[in-house]
Amino acid sequence: MNIRLKLENEHSKSLTLQIVDYIGNDSKKFKELTSVFLSSDNRLSQRAAWPISYIASAHPELIKPYFGIFIKKLRDNSQHPAIHRNILRAFEEIDIPEKYQAELLDECVKFITASHYPAAVRAFAISVATNISKQHKELANELKLIFNELTQYPQQPAIRVRVKRSMNELGKIK
Repeated sequence: MNIRLKLENEHSKSLTLQIVDYIGNDSKKFKELTSVFLSSDNRLSQRAAWPISYIASAHPELIKPYFGIFIKKLRDNSQHPAIHRNILRAFEEIDIPEKYQAELLDECVKFITASHYPAAVRAFAISVATNISKQHKELANELKLIFNELTQYPQQPAIRVRVKRSMNELGKIK
């Protein structure tokens, strides 16, 4: 399968699932998808982001070599929100290596606290930040303060639900 050509011609859930099935747990095929994702073509990058999030959930070992690159892409404010959303969705499902936790947590807090980002991006950022903070009590306490601040203002339902769930999870930390 020529992933680039497929993504140039179509963007659908069925194609996304075909790509996921085609790649399976093959690191060489995943590298091909990642090269499309990292290309300068914003439309293709956006389209490649969706299968990446699914593959990361099914085969987290494939995404490990790309943590730094994906976090760098998160920092790029010129990226379409779909790219941020799918990277965060991928990170939500996997254990983040300690060497990337602080950097990723900083990016998540940026998304969480900036109301101009779409709700889905902010919601996934809440989950990723919570997963990281559950490992560190002092970070959990800081994150709870951020969530308490968010609850002082009207929020979209997705944000309210994630904040409530995260507060419950962080409240269990001793």
